Amino acid sequence: MKILLLEDEYSLRISVIEFLEDLGHEVDGFMDGLEAFDAVFDKSYDLLLLDVNVPSLSGFDLLQNLRKENVKMPAIFFTSMVGIENLKEGYKRGCCDYIRKPFDLLELELRIDQAYASFYLDDSAVVFLAEELSYDAIKSKLMYKGAEIVLRKTEKDMLEVLIKHKNSVVSTQMFQDEVWGEYVEPATVRVQVNNLRQKLPEGVIQNRRGLGYIIER
Repeated sequence: MKILLLEDEYSLRISVIEFLEDLGHEVDGFMDGLEAFDAVFDKSYDLLLLDVNVPSLSGFDLLQNLRKENVKMPAIFFTSMVGIENLKEGYKRGCCDYIRKPFDLLELELRIDQAYASFYLDDSAVVFLAEELSYDAIKSKLMYKGAEIVLRKTEKDMLEVLIKHKNSVVSTQMFQDEVWGEYVEPATVRVQVNNLRQKLPEGVIQNRRGLGYIIER
């Protein structure tokens, strides 16, 4: 999962980044609200972790502005403000969860997993892609007929993009943005998709000539 973290307290920011990276997530950390706001449009993120009181642009205002731009990835606020009015304000601005500081990193892990599953996977971490084929997004585990299909990191990232956009075509540009975060040769994307397709039952990933790839379910 690609996560944007906005936190101006250095030690906490580093602790959260290291913890989440150890879990296999890709994390970009920011201490300034405007820089974080701009970064959302430069790179595709799956989830936002936003402190409220940060320089330039508060976490509340950042998320409100993103929602006005129709940016819809899930967001979790964390803050030392404990009043019910602040809690209500956070949800009003468009967050899906709210964690009060100080918090345990294991709690943060659980909140992230739940936010991702609820937002992208219809309240379930397990997605069924075909008969006897399922993917657990929290455990990053692909199962077919009771046995695990081992995926390389790029293959896992591409599968998660296809699942996130299930029933919609995923273009080469979308793979570039969401898997690599930069331009890669279209031929590289095709090779990686074909590698993934060879590990799945026939027909799970379909090609839409000239448009991209799709999982329909």
